[in-house]
Amino acid sequence: MRTWTLRGTTTSYVVGVPEHGQWAQLVAWGPGPAPVEVVGTEHFVPRADVEPLEYAVRGVRYTAPVDLVVSGPDGSDELRPTFTHPIHATRPAHLPHAPTAISGVNPRPGRFTDRMQPGEPAMRAVHPSNGPGEDGVGPAGEVGVGEELGLEFVDEVRGLGVVLHYRMVGDVVERWVSVRNAGTEELTLHRHDSAGFVVPVGNTVKYLWGEWNSEFQQASVTLPRGRFTIGSAQGITGHSYSPFLATDGDVAYGVQLAWSGSWEMSADVDTTGLLRIQAGRSASSLGTRLGPGETWESPKAVGACSAEGPDGLARTFHEYARTGSRKRVPKVLYNSWFATEFDIRAEHQLELARRAAGIGVETFVVDDGWFVGRSDDTGGLGDWEVDAAKFPRGLDGFIADLHGLGLDFGLWIEPESVSPTSQLAQEHPEWILRTPGREPVPVRNQLLLDLSRDDVAEFIWSTVDRLLSSYDISYLKWDANRPRLDTGDVRRDVDGLAVRNLYAILDRLRTRHPDVSVEGCAGGGARVDLGMAARVDTLWPSDNTAPLDRLKIQEGFRTGFAPHLMSSWVTDAEGTHDGRQRSLDFRFHVAMAGVLGIGADLSRWNDEQLKTAARHIEQYKGFRELIAESKVYGLGPGVQYVGPRKSVVFLWETGDGNVRGTLPTRPRRVPLAGLDPAKNYRVGEHAYPGSYLLQVGVVVDGSADSHCLVVESID
Repeated sequence: MRTWTLRGTTTSYVVGVPEHGQWAQLVAWGPGPAPVEVVGTEHFVPRADVEPLEYAVRGVRYTAPVDLVVSGPDGSDELRPTFTHPIHATRPAHLPHAPTAISGVNPRPGRFTDRMQPGEPAMRAVHPSNGPGEDGVGPAGEVGVGEELGLEFVDEVRGLGVVLHYRMVGDVVERWVSVRNAGTEELTLHRHDSAGFVVPVGNTVKYLWGEWNSEFQQASVTLPRGRFTIGSAQGITGHSYSPFLATDGDVAYGVQLAWSGSWEMSADVDTTGLLRIQAGRSASSLGTRLGPGETWESPKAVGACSAEGPDGLARTFHEYARTGSRKRVPKVLYNSWFATEFDIRAEHQLELARRAAGIGVETFVVDDGWFVGRSDDTGGLGDWEVDAAKFPRGLDGFIADLHGLGLDFGLWIEPESVSPTSQLAQEHPEWILRTPGREPVPVRNQLLLDLSRDDVAEFIWSTVDRLLSSYDISYLKWDANRPRLDTGDVRRDVDGLAVRNLYAILDRLRTRHPDVSVEGCAGGGARVDLGMAARVDTLWPSDNTAPLDRLKIQEGFRTGFAPHLMSSWVTDAEGTHDGRQRSLDFRFHVAMAGVLGIGADLSRWNDEQLKTAARHIEQYKGFRELIAESKVYGLGPGVQYVGPRKSVVFLWETGDGNVRGTLPTRPRRVPLAGLDPAKNYRVGEHAYPGSYLLQVGVVVDGSADSHCLVVESID
């Protein structure tokens, strides 16, 4: 077997192609040798149906789940591609490691491996290992971090080429596939996953489920044998499930899909007990047409492994997300939505801004309702002109007043949607997504623009660009408050084209307006995935900001997504699921564990509350970069952010504990994590050895419902 090894920071991923060249298969994945070889003789089914295939094609594999199904005009849906050669690309260090996940048909002529974009380095042949070394892999099969490996398979009968792409970033392996029609007849892709990840150990699968106002709930299912599937058919990532599956255990594995449209992920445990996770875009009911000379490329699926269990797996995904993010200090913002909703009046907004500036806020964001025709949720979307009645001195005058208070200005927008009564809807009814011959489906009194159309994409871009070029806007909140339900013309791959255009707009925005921070929002957390994480600065996990509910949501969010992405506000909201009262300190500590924002009606806060807010904001500014860049450890009752010389610890009382001191009890001790046992640390006014803090821990005062502790090295 010829093998290639992708080496990460602490783990390796080894893929091989047997001498017969009919498929690629996993050889090992993990911190050490973790072989997945199948022994024994198969009966009744082909060998490919029991082997740990990297990418299963219908026609090579028959009875077990497959990743690619392609039919031709002769009615056959079988392919039998064979391996031709490996290809290798060395990318400059400045190219981003974030997943591009841009999918669609690319009519680029040339040979099967001609997939590189202009300006990217050419792919070159790389020699595999033909014989095992000490670890089963020879040195010629090494693929360095950031280098791209491609394994090309060709079906000469069908005239089709498939390239399996790999790249290692830290301890995360990126995988995607490109399918090229080099024949003379149109083909149809009926299933087109990005990858199949064979997991060497474990059969308990963890996932994140939810609904509006209760996203990122953690759950698991144990599969002795059989199949478990999650996904979204909403044209958006969705509230119901996150594109994330992981295993439990001392060595934990996880898979995510970098895609913001409809998707599907499945975990399948075969009859030998081996787990395999498939990830990819949802297939159209009519399939995706691939004409002669055209190439289809999948979004990226990423797999990670950690020898530090699920907590370590989360840290691996956090580090991966940071490699694709812009390094910037998150500013404390105030958003006026919960205080005013649609009742936006410049003077009232300024009253809130004065209070916000007084407690240390740095950016003031005006949410929904600033534009013409928007007094409630029944009108205005699409007509993105400032309402002069709400801003008598114009938006420029309002922004100047904010600057006078020392505040930057941020603005909300929902450019993918349109109100049926808007001027835009009247002038361009053809731009509204609809199924031919049927009325479009309204959600929240709004319709969707057909972002799969290039003219619609240009309108959205020009709208956003005009606003950012006309006004001094430093923060943009990009919302999307409904799913894509109308199928439109499914022969056009509406989902792929719409997401491709969305990504292109966001990429263009980052290039044209690099100083503008962008927050991704979708009715709460309905568009949280690695595709969006690579293109925005923060993500809004949920519209639920009640402290105990939010704490649970944020814990789930952090299992797959980094804290620097987690926008979190302090509000006065009561719980949807857990309405027990918690202190303002508790609310701040929950929000300070991410990117801190304030959304409460500050005009109702008394002086004591404002002083408390100012104290917490000042403290947050002292360690906010640590929150964004450090390693995160779960502590049971809290969370710890660990940097080179400083740690921040948040501890919360989430039960019906003795928070009022009315019962006799003993102080709790919470052991810390991630510290150097040989060093000494200061916690408050006391100094402790690192070994003591790791084994015995810090004392938790039962009279308070939350704590924020700063742990600093004194060596």
